Amino acid sequence: MRLALEQADLAAQAGEVPVGAVVTYQGRLIASGHNRCIADSDPTAHAEVVALRAAALALGNYRLDDCILYVTLEPCAMCSGALINARLQKVVFGASDARAGAAGSVLDVFAMAALNHHTRVQGGLLAQECAKALRDFFKPKRANMSPLREDALRIPEERFAHVPNYPWPPQYLSDLPSLNGLRMHYLDEGPRDAGLTYLCLHGNPAWSYLYRKMIPVFTGAGHRVVAPDLIGFGKSDKLKKDSAHQFEFHRHLLLEFVERLDLKNVVLVVQDWGGIFGLTLPMEAPQRYRGLLAMNTLLACGDAPLSPGFLAWRAWCAKNVEFDVGKLFARGNSHVTEPEWQAYNAPFPDAGHRAALRVFPNMVPEFSDSPGAAIARQARDFWKNDWAGRSFLAIGQQDPVLGEPVMRALQSQIRGCEKVMLLPEAGHFVQEHGQAIAQAAIAFFSDPPLA
Repeated sequence: MRLALEQADLAAQAGEVPVGAVVTYQGRLIASGHNRCIADSDPTAHAEVVALRAAALALGNYRLDDCILYVTLEPCAMCSGALINARLQKVVFGASDARAGAAGSVLDVFAMAALNHHTRVQGGLLAQECAKALRDFFKPKRANMSPLREDALRIPEERFAHVPNYPWPPQYLSDLPSLNGLRMHYLDEGPRDAGLTYLCLHGNPAWSYLYRKMIPVFTGAGHRVVAPDLIGFGKSDKLKKDSAHQFEFHRHLLLEFVERLDLKNVVLVVQDWGGIFGLTLPMEAPQRYRGLLAMNTLLACGDAPLSPGFLAWRAWCAKNVEFDVGKLFARGNSHVTEPEWQAYNAPFPDAGHRAALRVFPNMVPEFSDSPGAAIARQARDFWKNDWAGRSFLAIGQQDPVLGEPVMRALQSQIRGCEKVMLLPEAGHFVQEHGQAIAQAAIAFFSDPPLA
């Protein structure tokens, strides 16, 4: 079997799946082989078949009655049939194959009583070493390649190549249960053992780029910053169907994300949809959260009318389905440069990538039985009665959608809300004035608070 492992290593060096095999005749090595499917453009060139062919040539006989084959991976159905037809005395394999093994894992060809020859089988010899060879081969491939679901789209990284003031390396997750194979992008900057972690959740139609002015301030003070892109936004996968976007899907995904990264001592930083989802998170694990920094957002509980500004925004979106995202940011932020506002268009090259933009305005819970309304009411009770952290509201007063009246209503729903920062020139996307907010937040959430 160790000789078979050497063959497996030769396969790996050639870029083939690392499976190796050797054949002995009356205790003497007569043949060896490894996977050659790619090299030979031959779907049958598995290690076992290659070794069988070499053994038959060595003996001058296609019958291999007194031979034993050693192979590092449980044979598939094709190879099992070939081994039986060769009249092998015995097959010894290393690692089991739960997906395609035909010597007992998926099916057992060797145990079929109707066959006129029965080859003995032994499994598990050097199983851990054989399995490790396969794991080591596939690990970097799995780390670098996340298959794209048929119902999703993925933005090439090159589309973000010229995005200014966004130097942070991408991080990706695809193994959260709610993702079900989708790939989610996030930033994770600063020390993992920092005293505070600022969890920054964006809204519609933004992405983590929105926090580019706040991230350096937080990390410069020694804190950790985690900023995910919601599915449908930024560098995360885009679902093709509008109907795939549901309130509970996005909320559960964020809950799983927090658990997966095991975030602690969190300051929850939210705006727009980042708050509609994010404000429902702390009640599920209050021990993880230390503070709240909320900017132009709301708890959408469905038992009070949505603001006239929001209703006007929703109507505008319905009439302007293909609106230019970047120009929307430029309109309310004259200090933002053209390359910066153009960066907001990067995730949305065409209509196929814009399902979330179409759906989110109508997804805001409007009535008491709207999806998400009940969980928002539970969250409101939590913030009123059980919240034990510190709270800081930053309000862009030029926002006609979720501006000061909406934020004052939110303030009344948060127990012990201590700090309100008014930004007279800021609109809906308050983070575009984020440096001053981040500096004030660092002072406010320090322990003890700075003056």
